[in-house]
Amino acid sequence: MKKYKIAYWISTGLMTAIMLMSAGMYIFNHAQVSKAFLNLGYPVYIIYPLAIAKLFGLVAIWSNKSKAIKEWAYAGFFFDFVLAFSAHMMVDDGGFGTAAIALTLFVVSYSTWKKTEAKS
Repeated sequence: MKKYKIAYWISTGLMTAIMLMSAGMYIFNHAQVSKAFLNLGYPVYIIYPLAIAKLFGLVAIWSNKSKAIKEWAYAGFFFDFVLAFSAHMMVDDGGFGTAAIALTLFVVSYSTWKKTEAKS
């Protein structure tokens, strides 16, 4: 049980760091992110809403107020990571590494959260 909690906290903390850096880039370095989004084939008008959604998702995961909202936040992150990974792979820009790491951290975070919830 304790090893699952440790794995949960480490993976969730690292996933949070990636998401905070991503949201920070979206907000504070909009010009560079806009070029990247256009290169990936995404519209630039989703940059700010996506940054806000990432921050809200992190709040939902860390607050533990509602299991349903936490599930939705995890679902949103899953789609974000899978779509980021596939978009970078399709344009072959070499940027898929961070998405792959985030997806791996997501799997560990979500699965260990579910295991600790089942045991308590």
